[in-house]
Amino acid sequence: MNVVRASKFLAKYLRHDPAAIGLTLDSGGWVGVRELLAACKRAGMPMTRAELEQVVATNDKQRFVLDGDRIRASQGHSVSVDLGLPAVEPPALLYHGTVARFLPQIRREGLRPMRRHDVHLSPDEETARRVGARRGKPVVLVVRAGDMHGTGHEFRLSTNGVWLTQSVPAEFLGVPD
Repeated sequence: MNVVRASKFLAKYLRHDPAAIGLTLDSGGWVGVRELLAACKRAGMPMTRAELEQVVATNDKQRFVLDGDRIRASQGHSVSVDLGLPAVEPPALLYHGTVARFLPQIRREGLRPMRRHDVHLSPDEETARRVGARRGKPVVLVVRAGDMHGTGHEFRLSTNGVWLTQSVPAEFLGVPD
């Protein structure tokens, strides 16, 4: 089993299209491990419980949470789920990785969740740089999260350290020229 391929497969179906392989997530995004393994087999990606545990444990971004006999993606869903993450006070600064071609729109509109539920923010510049590099030469934006929070914007922290917020207005962004 290719761990990276299996991780991408799980991310796609646990975050975006569970119905495509016959899964139904509960309101919190959870699905039974047994159901998931059967769906994986039907979809041509057979794996054992041990292999699933290996994918979860070795995923560098900790994208999945395994809780006994159920599993879910940590964040990044485009399907409707409530992860039940409490609102928390963010650090003064957070970061967002992107690429230069999106900067004109970001300057006008700020950061929006697009097809996801929330905007994803990183706790450090290096993580944001890696995120941005997935689409080309990265650009790291500085988010004045403390100031946002002070004006009533809500932040949540996912189990894998990704900060989530509904949007980031342009006035709270440090955007390079």
